[in-house]
Amino acid sequence: MTPALTRRGRVAGVVGLVAAASAFAAGGRALDAIVIPVAIALAAGYVQVLRVDVPAVRHVAPADGFVGETREVRLEFGPDAVGGGDASPSFLADVSVRVDEGLDGPTAPIRASVGTEPVSYRVTYRERGERTLGPIDLTVTDVFGLFERELVVDETDAVTVYPPRDPMPTRFRRALYAADAVDVSRQREEFDRLREYTRGDAVRDVHWATTAKRDEIVVKEFAAETARNRVTIAGGTDIGSGKERPVFAGIDHGDTDRAASAVAADELARAAVSLALALLDDGVPVDVRLPGGRVSAAPGGRGRREVLELAAVTGPGAVADDEADVTVVAGADGARFRTGDRAVSFADLRREAEEEGTPTGAHGPRRAESAADPGEVASP
Repeated sequence: MTPALTRRGRVAGVVGLVAAASAFAAGGRALDAIVIPVAIALAAGYVQVLRVDVPAVRHVAPADGFVGETREVRLEFGPDAVGGGDASPSFLADVSVRVDEGLDGPTAPIRASVGTEPVSYRVTYRERGERTLGPIDLTVTDVFGLFERELVVDETDAVTVYPPRDPMPTRFRRALYAADAVDVSRQREEFDRLREYTRGDAVRDVHWATTAKRDEIVVKEFAAETARNRVTIAGGTDIGSGKERPVFAGIDHGDTDRAASAVAADELARAAVSLALALLDDGVPVDVRLPGGRVSAAPGGRGRREVLELAAVTGPGAVADDEADVTVVAGADGARFRTGDRAVSFADLRREAEEEGTPTGAHGPRRAESAADPGEVASP
C-alpha cells in the first residue's frame, strides 16, 4: 500500500498551501519561513514511509493453558528474531494483532518502535481448542506523523486451550479402583528414583535439595505411582446439532447462537478432563476414549498433557466404548457419569467436591502450586 497523508499531514499541507499563496501575494519571505520547511517535512516523511519493508517477526507464544487464564505474548521484530540476516532500519508503527475468536487479545493498537524493542500484549483464553495468534497489522508512520502506510505481516503461531478442570469428590474416585490401591496412593511411601521435572508434576514432589545443586528442577517418583489399577473413561454426546446454545452451570459461553452440539462437546471435555486428571493425581493410570481420539495416560506431566490435548480438540460424537469403567454422556444441559447401572450428574459431583474442599481449582492448577512458579511448577 502506498503512503497516505494522516490528519496531521493534511493540516500541514493546507498550512503550506496557504503560506505559499500568501507569499506570492505579499512577498517571498514566507517561502523560507513556512513553505520550504513544510515541503521538506512532507517529502522526507513520504520517502521514509515508502522505504519501509515488511519486517521479519517472531511470535514468542505463551504456554498452553486452561479456559479463563490470561497470558503474555511477545513479538520480536528484525532479522535477529528469526535467526540472522542484515539489520533492518527501525520505524514507528501502531501494531495490531488479530487473534482467534476463541481468544481475547488487545483491543487497541500498540505504539512501538519496530525493530528496536519487542512488543508485548496480553491474551485471555476463552474457548478450548487450538487457537491462532496473528497475522499482524502494522500502521507505519514517519517521525513527524505526516504519512502512514498499512503493512500486513503474515506470521502466525498457535496455542492450545484446555477445558476447565473441576474438583472430583474422593468417594467417587475411590469407587473406581481397588481399596489396596487407595492406601498405596495416599501413603506413597516407597521411593523409587529422582527424575527431571516434567510440566504438570506436583510441587510437593520437587526434591529441593537436589534441585538446588543443579540448573534444573528434579522431582521424586514413587514406586507406588506405577502400581494402580487402570481406569477406562469413555465419553460422548447425546445431542444433535443445529439448536441454540444456552448458558448453564455458571459458564459464560459468550456466543448464544453456537450449536448445542458444541456446548455438549465442551461439557464432555470438561467432565472427562476433571475425572481423568483427578485419577492421575491419585496415581491411577487412565485410558480416555472420546470422539476426538483416545489416549493411554500414566501419572506424570506427559500423561496429563496427553489427556488435556485430546480434550482440547474433541468434538461431539457417540460414546466410544460402552464397556468402560465409567462413561461420560454430555448434553446441552450438562454431563453425567455412568458406572454400571448407576448414574450421577457432573454438577452434583462438583458440588460434593467443593463441600469437602478438594484442592483443585476450577481452571486447572492447584492454587498453592501455581503460586510457587506459575510458569513451570503448576500442575494442570
